Amino acid sequence: MLEITTKTFKELTTQELYDVLQLRAEVFVVEQDCVYQDVDGKDKKAYHILGYKDTTLVAYTRVFKSGDYFKESSIGRVVVSKNQRQHKYGYDIMKASITAIKENFDETIIKISAQCYLKIFYNQLGFIETGEEYLEDGIPHMAMIKT
Repeated sequence: MLEITTKTFKELTTQELYDVLQLRAEVFVVEQDCVYQDVDGKDKKAYHILGYKDTTLVAYTRVFKSGDYFKESSIGRVVVSKNQRQHKYGYDIMKASITAIKENFDETIIKISAQCYLKIFYNQLGFIETGEEYLEDGIPHMAMIKT
């Protein structure tokens, strides 16, 4: 079972921040073989959704209120540790992220920049693709909206 908590940047402990950066690098840089600037200065504005299994961070997202990333509220850096994906924690962390946006920002329209291969996953969570595919850091993405 996943234990999920939501924190502002200032509420994160040094260990939690380390765990977040380690998990993001493990998946987005190493596994996906994509060299990009993960530490982008936006974490300070985000709420961080952390999913722990026992004491290990295995799932994570960051969420923004409207205007802080996109015009709409948004969810980004959606990540689940490769050795934990069989448990479907992506759904748990995304549902918690959608709830966090509603509870913290009182917003329901959410925009994401989704990796194209995850379109069906996001469709199942109520997101609909908008516009054309585009490359972000060399990986095909698409904008998706949930209303």
